[in-house]
Amino acid sequence: MGKYYDELEVGMVIKHTLGRTITEMDNVLFNGLTMNTQPLHLNADFAAKTQFGRPIVNGIFTLGVVVGITVNELTAGTIVANLGYENVVHPHPIFHGDTIYVETEIIAKRPSKSRPTTGIVTMKHIGRNQDGTVCIEVTRSALFLRRPESD
Repeated sequence: MGKYYDELEVGMVIKHTLGRTITEMDNVLFNGLTMNTQPLHLNADFAAKTQFGRPIVNGIFTLGVVVGITVNELTAGTIVANLGYENVVHPHPIFHGDTIYVETEIIAKRPSKSRPTTGIVTMKHIGRNQDGTVCIEVTRSALFLRRPESD
């Protein structure tokens, strides 16, 4: 079970225990499913001639993995909906074979004005590779359930 609105405090940092190694198949499949033909993601010959020297993983896939890693320890069964993503930055690429680890900081929260059983929480997710290099940062807001009152 994830955390309820009432369990989250501004300044809290959650270091998620799950890590995910990204494979070439993950990247190629995601690009195929989303119809993204960017050669930097799919063409090793093309990518070898770029500043990266090899294919890089699609940033939208990276974003999805980072959010997914947070589910078990943060949102499983305790959110109503994601409300938005802002300030998505990719300061360093993810390559095939890299492993992503995530930490989340709670940066804001407030009770919902229209839904008394919920509250809005703003989180900053930071994804690092196996060397600790920050590869993605994203600010995300979600509508969390408040802890149900005991009978």
